[in-house]
Amino acid sequence: MEITTAMIKELREATGAGILDCRKALEESGGDFEAAVAYLREKGLAEAAKRTDREASEGLVEVYAHPGNRVGVMLELNCETDFVARTPEFRALAHDLALHIAFAAPRYISRDQVPEDVVEAEKAIYRAQALEEGKPERIVERIVEGKLEKFYKTVCLMEQPFVKDEDITVEDLIKEHIARLGENIVMRRFVRYELGESLE
Repeated sequence: MEITTAMIKELREATGAGILDCRKALEESGGDFEAAVAYLREKGLAEAAKRTDREASEGLVEVYAHPGNRVGVMLELNCETDFVARTPEFRALAHDLALHIAFAAPRYISRDQVPEDVVEAEKAIYRAQALEEGKPERIVERIVEGKLEKFYKTVCLMEQPFVKDEDITVEDLIKEHIARLGENIVMRRFVRYELGESLE
């Protein structure tokens, strides 16, 4: 199948990828638009994975107050250069992450930040629940591990389904932006306040 300029233009507009990358994706997929998009996405995520160990000390601090001012979020999102930090796309990502945190109320960025005593307390609760329900001892540990995975997806920002597109996680969203912007992006820290919440 002949790859036309119009096909390349359409793919470029849909993905933001370079002209040569769009041509190669269309050639690899035999002109199939959806397959070309998938090809570019996989290539971009593979490239993004290579960038995750690069230093990211530039970026911005985003402050977000939910309508009604009952929930507020402040976060630090880092990238490698001041140039990328000033782009509308990076700023939009920071805003979307703040909005997501306001809505989903994560407690940690990733599972490696969850304190061991919190993990052990959750396991103890799940184990007690399983035994109380009369589950056989031999499957209790599998039940505990399954519930612990759900717990991580609830409290860890990177594992939560993104509020604007639940087909992807927040980690997927950040990786897509790493691929698009060509720099490592790191969610450094955040704090979320909700009016009337306990200070303990």
